[in-house]
Amino acid sequence: MPKASPEPISLSSELLAKYEPVIGLEVHVQLQTKSKIFCGCSTHFGDPPNTNVCPVCLGLPGTLPVMNKRVIELAMRAALSLNCKVHEHSRFARKNYFYPDLPKGYQISQYELPLATDGWLEVELRGTKKRIGITRLHLEEDAAKNLHEGFSESATKAYIDYNRCGTPLSEIVSEPDMRTPEEAYAYLTTLRQIMLYTGVSDCNMEEGSLRCDANVSVRLRGAKEFGTKVEVKNLNSFRFLQKALAYEIERHIGVLESGGRISQETRLWNQHESVTVPMRSKEKAHDYRYFPEPDLLPVHVSSAWRAEVLRSLPELPEAKRNRFANAYGLTPYDAEVLTTSKSLADYFESLAKAGAPAKSAANWIQTELLRRLNDSGKEIEASPITPATLAELLKLVDSGKLTAAVAKKVFAAMFDTGRSPADIVAAENLGAQVDDSAIEQAAREVIEKNPDNVAKFKAGNEGVFKFFVGQVMRATRGQANPQSVNDIVRKLLS
Repeated sequence: MPKASPEPISLSSELLAKYEPVIGLEVHVQLQTKSKIFCGCSTHFGDPPNTNVCPVCLGLPGTLPVMNKRVIELAMRAALSLNCKVHEHSRFARKNYFYPDLPKGYQISQYELPLATDGWLEVELRGTKKRIGITRLHLEEDAAKNLHEGFSESATKAYIDYNRCGTPLSEIVSEPDMRTPEEAYAYLTTLRQIMLYTGVSDCNMEEGSLRCDANVSVRLRGAKEFGTKVEVKNLNSFRFLQKALAYEIERHIGVLESGGRISQETRLWNQHESVTVPMRSKEKAHDYRYFPEPDLLPVHVSSAWRAEVLRSLPELPEAKRNRFANAYGLTPYDAEVLTTSKSLADYFESLAKAGAPAKSAANWIQTELLRRLNDSGKEIEASPITPATLAELLKLVDSGKLTAAVAKKVFAAMFDTGRSPADIVAAENLGAQVDDSAIEQAAREVIEKNPDNVAKFKAGNEGVFKFFVGQVMRATRGQANPQSVNDIVRKLLS
């Protein structure tokens, strides 16, 4: 590991405002196939090292690649969901370089004829929308995984796990349209959400299913020419992306302000020191000696195939957010939260279709269900409460048969046991069974004990009304109908 350079001097806001950052991202998305791109080996993550290998992905002499059709279909799903033009003809090439993690001595990738180009992605940041261009989406095979042991140069050992070698990747290259680390974060977050919605990838950054390299430069505000760009690798989290970009922007400005020049190079993000460190001088395209892959036919995408894939796309996040807001009367915030994942959106919609009031359903999912799931380490798919049973509970609340306080107790029991709300209410006698005469008796006692608050209410202090309602609900152990309590307390106070 190269030695970390010292952190840049913290720059003033005036100096930072003098320059404009220019950021583009290259995102590698591992496609969710069961087998590799050019052979039948499994892509399953976590298997013992070097067990999911064969002569093809190990690059042994005399072997030939065979194209996995599912790879093309998933890449087309990604491209079409990103508004790209999917080309009728594309072609693979050999990208030559010599690392231990690439047994053939070259990577099969796409170069001058990629699968798709000219797309865009819209991001929203602090209420403002911005369109980020996508230059190209192309396919390639992944390299093996290097594992290092030790830290000093003399003690370091490297091991190679070839299980990942040949795993299908889709590389999505953005235009240099981002101007802040926050925009880059929003772009990557939105891109990941779309890939998950479309089933293109599981986007698990910890397992390497989503990896990001950033190209960053700075220029004087108002200038048309780009500055010298630096590529930052090893960005395996959204937080590291933001931190690395902020570091590089300050480093570039500091170098330029001191009269220096930026070197075009590749750098690594050192998460322990929170700095970038030099990796190598920037390689040019011709260093790779690209030429057409002789062992694979060009890819042909007919208009019928493209139309078939387009029809198979699900409703995408932005369209779903807009529909939820319009069809169910949700706030933009509620619609955003409920469409965070496709599974969560499907859960809410199933709940609403089962007859639960939409606003109530949205509130219960956000305040109760997601909190419980988070505390128990479960995803929405593993929720012990189904949309049908939660709808049953919310109907009991809406009809006044359960108070909100009692319903929360029932909900907790449902989550822990998987039983239906009707069973829990019957077994524990939790129904709202306090009649109006008992409510009136409790209300009279509360009013009699609080003459000062009665005087405040009669003097026009409407706020103390909630105090009386709360005291009556406590006196009836939360089993009184809230609307009846409100009506009776107001009648007695008036």
